[in-house]
Amino acid sequence: MNTHDHHPGRRTLLKGGLAVGAAVTGSLALGQGGALAAAPGARKAARAVNPLVPHRADPHIHRHGDGRYYFTATAPEYDRIILRRSRTLAGIATAEESVVWRRHTSGDMAAHIWAPEIHHINGKWYLYFAAAPADDVWKIRMWVLENGHRDPFKGTWTEKGQIKTAWDTFSLDATTFTHRGSRYLAWAQKDPGENHNSAVFLSRMADPWTLTGPQVRLTTPEYDWECVGFKVNEGASFLQRNGRVFMTYSASATDANYCMGLLTARAGSDLLDPGSWTKSPRPVFTSDDTTKQYGPGHNSFTVAEDGRTDVLVYHARQYRDIVGDPLNDPNRHTRIQRLKWNADGTPDFGVPVADGPV
Repeated sequence: MNTHDHHPGRRTLLKGGLAVGAAVTGSLALGQGGALAAAPGARKAARAVNPLVPHRADPHIHRHGDGRYYFTATAPEYDRIILRRSRTLAGIATAEESVVWRRHTSGDMAAHIWAPEIHHINGKWYLYFAAAPADDVWKIRMWVLENGHRDPFKGTWTEKGQIKTAWDTFSLDATTFTHRGSRYLAWAQKDPGENHNSAVFLSRMADPWTLTGPQVRLTTPEYDWECVGFKVNEGASFLQRNGRVFMTYSASATDANYCMGLLTARAGSDLLDPGSWTKSPRPVFTSDDTTKQYGPGHNSFTVAEDGRTDVLVYHARQYRDIVGDPLNDPNRHTRIQRLKWNADGTPDFGVPVADGPV
């Protein structure tokens, strides 16, 4: 999500048709050209179909120890947090969707419910999301919900409060991960000393809703491709592979200029030292006229059912031109595809694949 200078209105029509086939469940294995294909011999060997979930932006998929995939994303009305689950990635498309939390009618969590992520930490479930007050809809901050039930569709989601950062400024897109025994939070925030909309910061955590120690800035918009429409770095996601820690992030306005960048650190380095990170000077995932996918970004990572194949989860639109504010356009759809790897151990994102089986 990016900041704009006005509040998005309620949507009454969903623009554009969706050429979406019916997705059915089945095992997934390595496919060709970035695809996820059915495993040979799998019963009803089906393939997921893109878009996987229409009208769901900023997607996050968590593969849990129970063998299920848990899915959440931004609803275009910006008013609730939803969950789905499935034993297969393809099954997310048709899984029942539950509303586990709704915006408040007043106060600090009443508008702009954005970019939820679901995590399981120390035996409890946590939802991280952004929200704003009803009377100041761009005063967006990060919030946390907790559920101690083993089933996140049951139990009670308790509001643990706001994640407090060094500055009380625009902040969103919280994500958490562990590395070498420490839990970290990364997020996007407006640095009051910089001329930008948001940069990406990192901090250790004392508990799942409290930061501790230094809060360091890892990346700020500096290249032209990060500053189209808005100067934005946001939506961080982490992948630890091949002796390195990779951090993806999204940049520029939420139209067809939206794209993904990459930072890389050695696994043994101090992640809180900005000097440990190398920033790629060019975007790694961008709009593609050939496949008709535009504004790919705000990604997360998961693995296929084989437990080995890395999967890129992201949103994109099926057309370049948008009438009005992109945040008023609901047609950012959840998509998945295989994440490939180069011989040197770095990720090869390729291009956003065309609509259809993946």
